[in-house]
Amino acid sequence: MNRRREIIRRAAEIFARQGVSDTSMEDIANAVGIKREGVYYYFKNRSAILLEIIEPQSAALLRNLQRIHQSNASPADKLRSGIGSHLDSYNPNYIEMSVALREDHFVQDQTKMRKLKNVWDDYEKLWTELVVAGQEAGAFSPTLDPKLVTFGILGMCNWVSRWYQPEGDTTINEIAETYSSILMGGLVVGDARFAENLPTTPAELTTSAAGTR
Repeated sequence: MNRRREIIRRAAEIFARQGVSDTSMEDIANAVGIKREGVYYYFKNRSAILLEIIEPQSAALLRNLQRIHQSNASPADKLRSGIGSHLDSYNPNYIEMSVALREDHFVQDQTKMRKLKNVWDDYEKLWTELVVAGQEAGAFSPTLDPKLVTFGILGMCNWVSRWYQPEGDTTINEIAETYSSILMGGLVVGDARFAENLPTTPAELTTSAAGTR
């Protein structure tokens, strides 16, 4: 591992553990085993290091989803592959991915930040297009708002960065399969789906939830 890459890796570990705001360049230098000036030789500040962590992960996510969306797979398989691709980025780069999803607001270079946000916007739009295509093909429910579905998918997948531990009992593949099953089949099974008085519309769900408080 070259020195620049080592700085990025050690910084990602510290950022993930204690956050960017509570990490100094001195902390990073000590983790690498060099003087603080050695870190400044490669990066002018923490924000520049953070950007080096975020950009590759974001670009890779977009490329992978573009490939999946352009394939001849069925809508359901594209959905499963998209979720798998997103979650697979945690392994082996789970630290970088975790930081990328949690700490983007510390990026100070506004030009690069705008470029990065464009990548994220394109990623979100591509997910929405994937959902719409599935609806048009008759594979996904046509009554659901594609953007809300996208927000739900990304929210569910991104939250993994808060709790996933690669040394734990649950693998990324298991998480991906579980999330895919929830999205494609749901939790409720059999006749329970059609239980009397079960709320089905957003308004009914809101009213039902309010009544339980």
